[in-house]
Amino acid sequence: MRRYVFPLLLGLIGCAILVSLGVWQIERLHWKQAMLAAIEARIGADPQELPPEGTDTRALKYTPVRLMGATTGAEIRVLSGEKGTGPGFEVIAAFETGDGRHVLLDRGFIAEERAGDPRPATAMIVTGTLHWPEETDAYTPAPDAKTGIWFARDVPAMAVALGTEPVLVVARTVQGDAQGVMPRPLGTEGIPNDHLEYAITWFLLAIVWAGMTAFLLWRIRRGRN
Repeated sequence: MRRYVFPLLLGLIGCAILVSLGVWQIERLHWKQAMLAAIEARIGADPQELPPEGTDTRALKYTPVRLMGATTGAEIRVLSGEKGTGPGFEVIAAFETGDGRHVLLDRGFIAEERAGDPRPATAMIVTGTLHWPEETDAYTPAPDAKTGIWFARDVPAMAVALGTEPVLVVARTVQGDAQGVMPRPLGTEGIPNDHLEYAITWFLLAIVWAGMTAFLLWRIRRGRN
């Protein structure tokens, strides 16, 4: 019997760890689904006025807002791409509201061949969503000094560059001259939710581990015979 104890114990412990990891991923799946449902509910709410100047909008991420005013003509192009279109840029413009505030407006995507088109100041009414993207890290390149191209959306840095408040609104609908820029509304599609796949992987590994343990025990038994 002693020959069976260690492999059996190893098999049980290994299976328990792998199953617990699968259960943890199922719990994470339920948490992520609830979070995505909450985000979708917030995005689908009625648009509000901009929060008061000085408000930290990180806590208001995904809140719908309405803007009335005009772009100033100053903008940043962030390297991007669009399925079915190809490479291009996300256009981040300085936007002046009717009461004189200046905020960042993510107007959407423009294809590479149209990136150089003039986009002077233009009046518009925008329904959009407050956003605070977390796209930068220690490895994100600095904006290209020659071309002015940025490689990620960085709200504080973009606000300094365009002389606006650190408030970013991602356009959903635009009334006025879009100047060839295609809005890309915020949604939950880009938020990864792979927890079910991870859970299945852990459970399959637990089955494999159990099978290997059973095979080892069988080999030990055969050896004794």
